[in-house]
Amino acid sequence: MTTSTATPDEVLASPGERRRPPRALIPVPRWWRDATGAAGWAVLLGVVALWVQDGGVQDLATWSGFFTSTGRLTGLVASAMLLLQVLLMARVPWVEQAWGQDELARTHRLVGFTSFNLLWGHIALITLGYAAASPLGIWGTTWDFVVNYPGMLLAWAGVLALVLVVVTSVRRARRRLRYESWHLIHLYGYLGAGLVLPHQLWTGADFLDSTAATVFWWGLWGTTAAAVLLFRVGLPLWRSLRSPIRVLEVRAEGPGVTSVTVGGDGVRHLPVRAGQFLQWRFLDGPGWTRANPYSVSAAPDGRTLRFTAAHVGDGSARLAALRPGTRVLVEGPYGRLHGGVRGHRKVLLMGSGIGITPMRALLEELPQRPGDVTVVHRVRSEQEAVLADEIRSLAAARGARYLLVEGHRIPGRDSWLPRQAAHLTDDEALRQVLPYIAEHDVYVCGSDGWMDAVRTAALRAGVAADAVHLERFAY
Repeated sequence: MTTSTATPDEVLASPGERRRPPRALIPVPRWWRDATGAAGWAVLLGVVALWVQDGGVQDLATWSGFFTSTGRLTGLVASAMLLLQVLLMARVPWVEQAWGQDELARTHRLVGFTSFNLLWGHIALITLGYAAASPLGIWGTTWDFVVNYPGMLLAWAGVLALVLVVVTSVRRARRRLRYESWHLIHLYGYLGAGLVLPHQLWTGADFLDSTAATVFWWGLWGTTAAAVLLFRVGLPLWRSLRSPIRVLEVRAEGPGVTSVTVGGDGVRHLPVRAGQFLQWRFLDGPGWTRANPYSVSAAPDGRTLRFTAAHVGDGSARLAALRPGTRVLVEGPYGRLHGGVRGHRKVLLMGSGIGITPMRALLEELPQRPGDVTVVHRVRSEQEAVLADEIRSLAAARGARYLLVEGHRIPGRDSWLPRQAAHLTDDEALRQVLPYIAEHDVYVCGSDGWMDAVRTAALRAGVAADAVHLERFAY
């Protein structure tokens, strides 16, 4: 007796469909996520071990030593977490596939804010420690740091850059910024990390007092820099420049919505699957340096890629004016919102507004039998139902069920339902759509609040946590 290791996609595929997608995704073992998480904790434990080895505990005996030593520790941990934060979003393919952008973004945010708070703790504690042993007082000691200690001016400039990044990452401030502006400001995080390095090397005994510390810190900095240069710069440039990708067609899908189809030899080399997204740059003039994330809205065929985007900022509004032949630079593909994470035969695809676009691509690509796939398309009105005609035709051809759910949101309630369904709880409504929803994988795309409401409802309806798949573009 043999045990099958086939995925649901392989089992459900007909003989004509049972072939590899245009490019296979990098296989990532299930344990890779746990291993990378353990590596992050090991880095932090290594920082603490080096602090202890350098006499950090013994220095706690006096008030001056207590503040200085704990200040050193908070600074070291903050530095390590800053580098881990950069590594999380360095687009390392194995890490990205193991975690998914949504989980990476949440972890990146948590690590970032923790690192920032520890950084200010480091500044306050070190200043108090030195001031306790100096006749200069707190303000005199602060001035002495900035003026007389090597690298401190650069370090303060790095801190200010990080302050700018953190302030604009607060959700309320983030919502007020255009994506392009927020993304440009967020790049200052790399500048901030780079500016604090000279201060640590020139004045940080924990970097230089032992061979182990020197190897540890240089190794961590080198690994982070290499990951960013290789996967955020080198790999996207290589993929985009070795074989040209150009705009083939630009089509208006409705007021403020545009579909763009690209093609060329470069598309053939992209390991992209339905449901994933890429970062797109179009070499059509000013603004080409800013990348924007768009999900593919049609199943990749190895020759062309199509995405559909709403005009919500300068970058997306430019899409309507693109001309065929425009050169395209891409980063990606990214995300785990694809058939490779599917664990059940039956699937529910839920999209709100423009979030229906990756669901449309998944409907087209997923191997399925009649009745296996249900699509729920949430809109305020039928006029805003992007790609609805395409989805209806695909659903009819593939034996899937398509439900268009119209109406404005329920006032004062975080819900995925429209106002006319306010008498139902969110999970009751899901059970009415699919009585056996617990036996489904649920793919979700839409606004953050709407996705959270769907996820909560799905879990309450009995869907396993690892069977709910969603993706967020923002950190």
